[in-house]
Amino acid sequence: MSRLSSVFADLPKGHKAFIPFITAGDSGLDNTYELMLTLVKNGADIIELGVPFSDPMADGPTIAKSHERAVAAGVSLRDVLTLVEKFRVVNNTTAIVLMGYLNPIEVYGYQAFAKDASRSGVDGVLVVDMPPEEAHDLKQNLDVTGVDFIFLVAPTTTDARIEFLATIASGFVYFVSLKGVTGAGHLDIDAVTHNLSRIRRHISLPVGVGFGIKDAQTAKAISTNADAVIVGSSLVAFVEQYASDKDKMLESVGNLANEISAAIK
Repeated sequence: MSRLSSVFADLPKGHKAFIPFITAGDSGLDNTYELMLTLVKNGADIIELGVPFSDPMADGPTIAKSHERAVAAGVSLRDVLTLVEKFRVVNNTTAIVLMGYLNPIEVYGYQAFAKDASRSGVDGVLVVDMPPEEAHDLKQNLDVTGVDFIFLVAPTTTDARIEFLATIASGFVYFVSLKGVTGAGHLDIDAVTHNLSRIRRHISLPVGVGFGIKDAQTAKAISTNADAVIVGSSLVAFVEQYASDKDKMLESVGNLANEISAAIK
């Protein structure tokens, strides 16, 4: 059983997984490491690490700027893997998912990336801009190394496409609760519930919900039907706001993470 599968299997009855997102290297790799420890301390079951990219087209302004800052600091995919390896020295239970774009992985090479990701302690990979129909080669390499391949499902995803995703996805499925980019608002809980039911008619994996979840109240509402709640922009905003005050950054991120985790468990 993969570490991701174990996280969901080991959740107490009625509890949902909390998956915070931060961009690796935003405000510095050392700060990211401390943020990871802070998130675990405050209830994170899985951490999504954004891999910095120069054109993060699926991300809203808050997360896009975090990519820009990390790219400007020279943070590479190899640096992110080294960061995960460092985290694994002190934590072997919290699952780590890399979320990013295809180009850095292509440059790295599929086989080398899959091997190094597994060796570093990465549990899952989500490639925002890779169509599922073109994922065969990367999936084949990830399967060999035991790294889960996670895919996005949008409100506009057809039933036929969801059926296809059921044949290639592993770990969990990430439902994008809104049309548009990360950090958007106007979350429709009823629409999310409808789409979760639609997804589960075809996919038996846990379903995490992200985009538009900004606070404990929204997280609690979503968690009624979701298997996991994914929160990114609200946390990344604190990293930007307190980039020059590490203690305040860690405190603010920790407090919000704790509030959200408590609301869904």
